[in-house]
Amino acid sequence: ALFDRGEPSNLRVANRNTMAPSSRRNTLLSAAALAAASTTTAFAPPSSIGINKSIQQQQQHPYPITANSRCNTRGLCSTSDSTDTTDLVALSTNPSLNLTPEGYGFSSPIERILKSRGGLGYYRAKGSESVIDVMEGITSKDNKADVALVFDDDDKLLGLFTDADYIRLATERATTRSEEESATFIAAPVSNFITPASNLICVDSTDTASQAVAIMSINNIRHTILIEKCGPNNSYLEGSAVKGVISMQDVLRVIQGDERLSFDKLSKKFPGLANKPIEQMREEMKSQANMLASNPETAKKDIIRAVTLALSAGSVALFASQSSWLSSHAELAMVGIFILGYIGIIFEEVFEFNKAAVALLMSTGLWVTYADYYGDSTGVASETVLEQLKEQLAEVSDICFFLLAASTIVEVVDAHQGFKVVTNLITTKSKKGLFWTIGFLTFFLSAILNNLTVTIVMVSLLRKLVPNDDDRRLFGAMVVVAANAGGVWTPIGDVTTTMLWINNNLSTIPTVTELFLPSFVCLVASLFYLVNQVEEDSSLAESTLPPPSPLATRGVVVFWTGIASLLAVPIFNDLTGLPPYIAMLTGLGAIWTMTDIIHMGEEEEEGMKVPAALSKLDTSGILFFLGILMSIGVLDKSGLLKDLAIFLNDNLPSQDIIATVIGIASALIDNVPLVAATMGMYDLADYGTDDKLWQLIALCAGTGGSILVIGSASGVALMGLEKVDFLWYAKKVTLGASIGYFAGIATYLAQNAVLSGALLSGSVSP
Repeated sequence: ALFDRGEPSNLRVANRNTMAPSSRRNTLLSAAALAAASTTTAFAPPSSIGINKSIQQQQQHPYPITANSRCNTRGLCSTSDSTDTTDLVALSTNPSLNLTPEGYGFSSPIERILKSRGGLGYYRAKGSESVIDVMEGITSKDNKADVALVFDDDDKLLGLFTDADYIRLATERATTRSEEESATFIAAPVSNFITPASNLICVDSTDTASQAVAIMSINNIRHTILIEKCGPNNSYLEGSAVKGVISMQDVLRVIQGDERLSFDKLSKKFPGLANKPIEQMREEMKSQANMLASNPETAKKDIIRAVTLALSAGSVALFASQSSWLSSHAELAMVGIFILGYIGIIFEEVFEFNKAAVALLMSTGLWVTYADYYGDSTGVASETVLEQLKEQLAEVSDICFFLLAASTIVEVVDAHQGFKVVTNLITTKSKKGLFWTIGFLTFFLSAILNNLTVTIVMVSLLRKLVPNDDDRRLFGAMVVVAANAGGVWTPIGDVTTTMLWINNNLSTIPTVTELFLPSFVCLVASLFYLVNQVEEDSSLAESTLPPPSPLATRGVVVFWTGIASLLAVPIFNDLTGLPPYIAMLTGLGAIWTMTDIIHMGEEEEEGMKVPAALSKLDTSGILFFLGILMSIGVLDKSGLLKDLAIFLNDNLPSQDIIATVIGIASALIDNVPLVAATMGMYDLADYGTDDKLWQLIALCAGTGGSILVIGSASGVALMGLEKVDFLWYAKKVTLGASIGYFAGIATYLAQNAVLSGALLSGSVSP
């Protein structure tokens, strides 16, 4: 900031409110200038550029703000040596000296700063929410804030929760004597640790950027709330509507961006600066921009954006023009849409597209093409197509509601620490013994819970049990293999088995009895190979897992109720004949009612109830299933999948090989669309419930996803949780997972031959 060099007596006014609006807007407070000078370095001249010392001296303000300075209620400051309050005023009251146009830079209206950051600047929380839930909300990808405003049930503002409040919490927590006592801090209501509303400092709609910086600097804060009218001493008036939260970073970002646009004006203002620093800085910025554009990562993103834009524009233009080409090449168009969508899903990490969005767009494009252009279509969906759409949506909804209810039940059990019933049983200090224990535990848990949830729970447990990073990655890979194998042999263990079960391709008893042994052999064969990489040492003695402790009665009740709800699903289905999702929703309703009764009147326990669990669910994952299954459905309705089935039958010698190939493909491609496509390729009328084909597909698709880390949801979760990369997994685990995969298939074929009497009949002479 540029300081006026007038006499001190000419710089004083009695009160900011007596200043003319134009003068007030042009005001640059000394505190603001100092804050900007100390915080903002992005546009300072390079150190190689000499600046005339006399210019620096001329720019010094006669009243510098020091640690002893005092400030009035509107952010104007005076030194502590003065007996009465001295307002330090405008440092640049001459419009000709402003660095930026009116309404920009330091004179920017405060509401412009809030608008420029996007959003309201805060995460909205309830006082009864736990600290850990509020921190999760603040740091979520969808949130654009770093603080939380906390309200009571009547939407009355209780206070502000910032990183400073969390540090205060952490400091208090450090004095605790046990882990359980420490955990109570982050599980406690966030209202216990907030800065109360009565202590908040605010700005109002008439303030500018310079005044906001001054107010925050003087009060030694980094966030301030914006309301219509502040109270005395910039205090928050109870009942005032909060427009947003503004941080020092928000303000300085706008100021810096505006001043960058004033390079030409600055250059004219200070023509005597050596070596023309403005031009030099401009060239440096151009050079930096060019280097960034030359970066391979940036070039890749630019190519992806360009190709995506071109494909999007071309697709929209093609559909909008109602081209006759679409009518005559509808099959080709549908295959093209499916392949492009599949590429977007497989290479989600490369393209940085959310696979749920790609799946939804793919399904929409396929249904539009099928309804308006396929076969004898006249450009408008027929009644037949609308009926097919309703049928497909009904089938897909079964799976989506099933997953929604099951995931919520597991989340509620976990919130009540129900899994301590299992973790309390782990006492071994042998690494190889622990390897086998975790493997078998994961295998059986994933049979009654979904394998993704079990993977997350077990990897979280391994962080306490296995301190060595390399060991923990290997244990985590073993968890993926065990979870995928364990999910195969029950209808509720893996989403692909669930899909086949819901669609009546499989039934409960034969699935359990005929797929258990192959799944178990797959696990044991893989673990026999992987355990050789485990080296015994004393590292488990460093485990941070607390000694086994009894679970509270509430946790035990919730755990067994949740497990009973999951196990009762196939029984309910067999007894009533109703779809499985009805049974799962019934179980959810039961555990919802039970937890409401348990926590009745306990506002601080809101995070333990079902609504809190629902808020944590992976909604995008459910929408991904919706998009994928709707896409596969339209390919089925059009007959394209039937054509593919005929091709495979004509070119592969047996269905056993077809199922094996599908399993290997699931190591590269998401097994949900693979199984969904297979369900459309083969008719239930030809291959009835519990046919060998369906059982083998369930086994191969479930266990084949373990061959590569990207082949299953469990593997992808491990990549995120333990930073496991593709090549490490391929080197350490792929061979072991492949051994288990083929061992499981061989076991199933041998078992099927024995059960069907093929071996016996083949050995008897005619």
